[in-house]
Amino acid sequence: MPEKIIFDCDNTMGVDGCDVDDGLALLYLSGKETVEIWGITTTYGNSDLETVHANTATMLKEMGRTDIPLLKGCPHKDTLQSEAAEFLVETINRHPGDISILGTGSLTNLYGAYLMDQSIFHKVKRMVLMGGITQPLVINGKVLNEMNFSCDPAATQCVLQNGENVAVITGNNCLAAYFGHREFCQRLLNHNGPAAQYINRKCRHWFNHMMAAFHLDGFYNWDVVAAAYLVNSGLFRNHYRRILPDHIGLERGLLCLNAQEKNSLLINFPDIGDLNDFKEDVYQAWFTAFLRTG
Repeated sequence: MPEKIIFDCDNTMGVDGCDVDDGLALLYLSGKETVEIWGITTTYGNSDLETVHANTATMLKEMGRTDIPLLKGCPHKDTLQSEAAEFLVETINRHPGDISILGTGSLTNLYGAYLMDQSIFHKVKRMVLMGGITQPLVINGKVLNEMNFSCDPAATQCVLQNGENVAVITGNNCLAAYFGHREFCQRLLNHNGPAAQYINRKCRHWFNHMMAAFHLDGFYNWDVVAAAYLVNSGLFRNHYRRILPDHIGLERGLLCLNAQEKNSLLINFPDIGDLNDFKEDVYQAWFTAFLRTG
């Protein structure tokens, strides 16, 4: 059976100076025959909501995927009502146990959906979240701030405490998914398909940004790791650890592991098994993304 997914994201692929990984995750999902994208709900994080939403609408048009419902989310953590939250509640209630959620930005939309219907997370098939750190992310001597869970600590705490069958792809576990500039360009330029050309064009600025900001000739493909785990979990190793979500820690996106308190939570923190298998799966999905239109 196809994996039915609602993708809650802060997609800025193609926006100058902003991350590309949400868009790459969308292309990955689009290239998978086993996936049905039932909707995209936009959130803030990589940029403001208006930029994210407009950019995602443009990208869906460029991909030939205007068949996918696109719903605007909450603009910031102090506004918890949105068409995205309403869509989440309505769709999940109509298909209990069938819909999985992939969350790769701030979790305000999910929090808003929970406040509308506190039974909603019990009806989700699976929830995979990209965010959080278990220790500081230091790249070439420079600290990289966490920018998903920390955007709305209250929302993150709510989702982790009330979600079921939750997997968290932390920033630390994504460091293995490093895509170097040379390999990336070789793989894309050696493929004649339209998706390869599109990805190469949309990601060019991000390599320049990473070199200027971190002296890094490549980038970490954060959100694609989460998408790949949801679709192809056999590429990963599961690690169940106990955490105690703490609002102060979550303001930095920090997840405290090995919590022994009675009310601690058991969460799965998967990491990539064989890196070559993972990358091959990603590239093959990208190459076929434009061949599977709605």
